[in-house]
Amino acid sequence: MVMIAGAVLNAIGCIGLALSHGLAVYFAAWIILGLGMRLTLYDAAFAALARIGGPEARGPMSQITLLGGLSASVFWPLGHILSDHMGWRGALVVYAGFAILTIPLHLTVPNNSYDGSAVPEPKERVRPLATNRREIVLGGSLYAVITTGANFLNAGMSAHMIAVLIGLGVSASVAVWIATLRGVGQSAARLCEIMFGGRFDPLALNLLACLLMPISFAAGLFSASSEEMAIVFAFLYGACNGILTITRGTLPLVLFDHRGYGALVGTLIVPSFVLSAAAPVLYAVFMDRFGNEGALHLSTVIALITLLAALILKIMFPRVRTEVRCSNPAG
Repeated sequence: MVMIAGAVLNAIGCIGLALSHGLAVYFAAWIILGLGMRLTLYDAAFAALARIGGPEARGPMSQITLLGGLSASVFWPLGHILSDHMGWRGALVVYAGFAILTIPLHLTVPNNSYDGSAVPEPKERVRPLATNRREIVLGGSLYAVITTGANFLNAGMSAHMIAVLIGLGVSASVAVWIATLRGVGQSAARLCEIMFGGRFDPLALNLLACLLMPISFAAGLFSASSEEMAIVFAFLYGACNGILTITRGTLPLVLFDHRGYGALVGTLIVPSFVLSAAAPVLYAVFMDRFGNEGALHLSTVIALITLLAALILKIMFPRVRTEVRCSNPAG
C-alpha cells in the first residue's frame, strides 16, 4: 500500500511539473516527486520484500536491482524521444501514466508477513548478528556511515562524472561514452552477485565493494594521461556502486531482526538522503575551488571513510550466526 501511494504521488508530481509556469508550482511538484520516489524506489521495495520473505529476501533484492539498473538505459532515451515529439510537458504527462500503470503491478505483490512457516524442517536459520542494544547501536551507526558515504558519492558522480573527466583532459565525446561504462559495470556486478553472491555473506561482499571504491577513484586521478585509466575508473566505480546498492538492502537482514526492517532502515538511511541531496551542489563548489582533481581527492577520502566503517563492521561480526530449526524435539 505504501508503494501504491508513492505511485500516485509520482503521477501527481509529473503532472505538476507539466503544468508549472512558476517556481512555486515547480518546487512543490518536485517535493511531491521526492516523497513519491522514496515510497517506490529500492528502499521501499527492499522493505516490502523483507516483510514478505524475511531473512530469505536477499535473492529477490538482488534481482530487482539488476532490472532497476537498466531503467536509465530504457527511460532516458525514451524520454528524449517523447520530448522531441510531444515537448517536455507532454513527456511528463506520459511519465505520469507510467507511474499509474505500476499500481496493478504493486497489487500483485503478496500482502503477507514472513513467519518462517514455509521453511522446510530441519533448516539452518540465520539469526540477527546484533543481539543486544550495544551491537544494534554500533552496527546501525556503521551501516549509516556506509550508506551515507555510498549515496553521497553516487549523487555527486551522477551529476559530475562527465564534467570531471572533461576537466581532467578527456575530450567531451570520449568522456560521455566512458561515463556510460558506469552503468555497464553496475549491471555486470549485480549479475555476478545474483549468480555467485550466495557464496559470500553480505558483510564480506560489502567490504569487497568498499575496498574497490577508493581504488576506482585513484584510477580516475590518472585519467588525464590515460583513457584506459578513465575506463577503469568509470567501470570499477559502477561495479562498486552496483554491489553497494544490493548490500544496502541485504546487510540489515543479517544484522538486525527482519521484523523491524522497514522502521529501522528508514531511520538509518535518513542522513544518507539528506547529504546526497546536497552532494551535487557541494561537488560543484568543491570543483570550483579545488579543481577536478580536488573532487576526486574528496571522493577518495569519503571512500576510505566508508571502507573503514565496512572493515570495522566485518570485524565486529566475523561470521553469520545460524541455528538449526527442527520440528522433531528428539532430533
